[in-house]
Amino acid sequence: MSQKLLFGFHAVSVRLKVAPNSVREIHVDATRRDQRMKQFLAKVEEAGMRAIDSDDDRLQQMAGTHRHQGVVARVDAVQLARSLDDLLDSLAEPPLLLVLDGVTDPHNLGACLRVADGAGAHAVIAPKDHAVGINATVAKVASGAAETMPYFMVTNLARTLTELKERDIWVIGTADDAPRSLYQADFKVASALVLGAEGSGMRQLTRKHCDELVSIPMMGGVSSLNVSVASGVCLYEARRQRMA
Repeated sequence: MSQKLLFGFHAVSVRLKVAPNSVREIHVDATRRDQRMKQFLAKVEEAGMRAIDSDDDRLQQMAGTHRHQGVVARVDAVQLARSLDDLLDSLAEPPLLLVLDGVTDPHNLGACLRVADGAGAHAVIAPKDHAVGINATVAKVASGAAETMPYFMVTNLARTLTELKERDIWVIGTADDAPRSLYQADFKVASALVLGAEGSGMRQLTRKHCDELVSIPMMGGVSSLNVSVASGVCLYEARRQRMA
C-alpha cells in the first residue's frame, strides 16, 4: 500500500480519529511541549501509539516546509470511494457536488475541501490536467478534510458533466456575467456547483456544459472572491435551502 506524509495538528489528529490503523509513525518537535502539543500527544497515546522526538531540520525535510507545526506523520493512503459512480449510487439524499475547473493552487484546493466538508457536500471533482492533486500542503490547509472529503480527478471534465446530467444532476456554473443570482437557483434538487479559478474563471467548454449560470452578488469595490470563499458562499446557500 502506498504511503504519504501528513503534517500539522489538524491533519494528523483527524487521521488518528478516522483511520488510526493507517498511521505508521508520528514525528514531533522534541523542543515543543506547550498545551497544544500536550493535547496532541494525549491523542497519540489514546490511539495506542508513541510519538518519535525529532528536531526541526528533520521535520522540515520530511514535510517539505517549515509550516509543519512540529507534527509530521507517515501514513498509508486511505481510499474514500473507489469511483464517483460508486459514491453517487450510495447516497440517500440528492447529491451536492463541488466541481473545480482550473484550480491549481494547493492552498486553494485545501480550503475548498475544508469548506466542502463543512457544508456537507458529497464530493469534489476536478480535471486531471487542470488541477492539483492531494499533497501534504493540501492536507495541511484542509485541516483534516482531505481525509474525509472524496476528491475525484477525472480525465475529461466535459464528459463527466454530461454523465452527471444523465443522472438528473443539475449543473450550475458560476460566472460574473450570469443573468441570475446565486439566490435564485434551486439547490434542493441534485446539484453540481462548478467554479473556475480566480481571474480566468471556467473554461469555455466547461461553461457550455452547464445547465444554468449564476453570479455571486458583489456589493463593494472588489470584483471577485477567492475560489474557496466563493465555494463556501455557494455551498452554504445550497445547504441553507436544503435545511429549510
